[in-house]
Amino acid sequence: MSRREEDPAIRQVEAELEELGDPETGPTLPSTTLAAAAAGPAAELEADRSAVASHERRDVTREILRLSWPIMASQGMVSIGGLVDRAMVGRLGEDGGAAIPLAAVGFATQMFFLIQSALFAVGLSCVALMARAIGARDPNRAQQAFSASLQVSVGLTLALSALMWLGGRPVLEFLGAEPRVTEAALPFLYWVLGSSVLLGASLVCDSGLRANKNMKAPMWIGIAVTVVKLLLNWALIFGNAGFPRLELVGAGIATAISQAFGLVLFVVLIVRQRAGSPLHLRLGALFRPNPLGREVVRIALPGVGERIIMNLAMLSYFWVLSRYYGTLAVATYTVGVPLLSLTWIPGQAYSQACATLVGQSLGARDAVAARLTGWISALLAVGTATALGIASGWFRTPIARLFTDDLAVVAALGPFMLALAIAQPFLQLQFTLGGAHRGAGDTLTPLWAAAVGNWLFRVPLALLAAVVFEADIVWVWMALIFDHLTRSIVLGWSFRRGKWARI
Repeated sequence: MSRREEDPAIRQVEAELEELGDPETGPTLPSTTLAAAAAGPAAELEADRSAVASHERRDVTREILRLSWPIMASQGMVSIGGLVDRAMVGRLGEDGGAAIPLAAVGFATQMFFLIQSALFAVGLSCVALMARAIGARDPNRAQQAFSASLQVSVGLTLALSALMWLGGRPVLEFLGAEPRVTEAALPFLYWVLGSSVLLGASLVCDSGLRANKNMKAPMWIGIAVTVVKLLLNWALIFGNAGFPRLELVGAGIATAISQAFGLVLFVVLIVRQRAGSPLHLRLGALFRPNPLGREVVRIALPGVGERIIMNLAMLSYFWVLSRYYGTLAVATYTVGVPLLSLTWIPGQAYSQACATLVGQSLGARDAVAARLTGWISALLAVGTATALGIASGWFRTPIARLFTDDLAVVAALGPFMLALAIAQPFLQLQFTLGGAHRGAGDTLTPLWAAAVGNWLFRVPLALLAAVVFEADIVWVWMALIFDHLTRSIVLGWSFRRGKWARI
């Protein structure tokens, strides 16, 4: 037998040439096709692998963007609502003195963030467990994870709200709030605390829908809640449409009513789920011991710890601002963060989409797809953040003037907004890589990243600038950059190691 007859590669190439027909009478072949045929099956296989990898990257990118845009829309509406809310509060001060009401809202919001952050941790736990179960095609386990997350969320909210209610005044005084700021902040804080249970249940419903790749329903509900909140603000803060003028108390009441409205919408959506849906919920399941309750707590606890670490750092940061730079500095921070929160939205959206896709990929035992999702999400976040950071830093003063007419606050906002603009790429990178870890159920690594960033850099550098060097407040703002840079480095190193995929 000849070598031609023995070699299957040669026979395959000859067969393909026969199918092409006579080269003199048939269409001309591109030189790349002839080269690939001459190289044999090995080159064809490598080309096929490259084409498959390119196609897979495009598919993953499209899926991330498909899941991200509704989150961007809802978060954008919420952020705009927060800006309008701050703009309304910023016009309550007498003779243009907006610092007192703005600082009051800032202190109360920082205290409430402790509860809100714990609720976010439970929501992320819900996404991790439900996404894995959905990826593994196990709707019963997804339903158990959903009901267990609701149980943990409500219980945790009640406990933290009670502690915050009892300790509100001492904490405000410890943080250095002026007496006028404390008296303005407490009624607003109490109303917000009263709505926290409603918020906790809504966040779990939101997380369950996102774990099932339903991003549009939370988007519409978030938009509706924001519209109701702003209408109630307009009526209750300023006494419009026949309502009494309640100022900050009115803002607190508006928050509670809008949260109740949002929860009603979520409940209507959940009760309409079919029996086989991962979101199907039996009322009795909420009052029975749940086998996944411990798992929810196990995943959520590091997330709660991360948020506690971050919020204690924020409160310490507020202490530095209040003690060494005054109420104006606190008001600047209170206005500046919502102003730039619009630029963080893409990173938050990529993070949530990434968590869902990573969880479902690992549930389907496809670690390669999970890793690819994380890196593509990170690249999208950094590219978007760089453009938005440049724009927000360049136009920082005109933007600030849109939301307060207090010239002192506007002048103070410039350096702060520039610092946050510089931190944008690092901030959104750690958002996205943190989402990849949490989607895999790894909530410990983001905890360590937050601890290192906040307690080795942000707080010590702020104290060093204020206490030791008595430096300008610009150096306190710059501490933010080192915080977010450090967290992005820790999370990037961890993601590259890949240990998160084996949890």
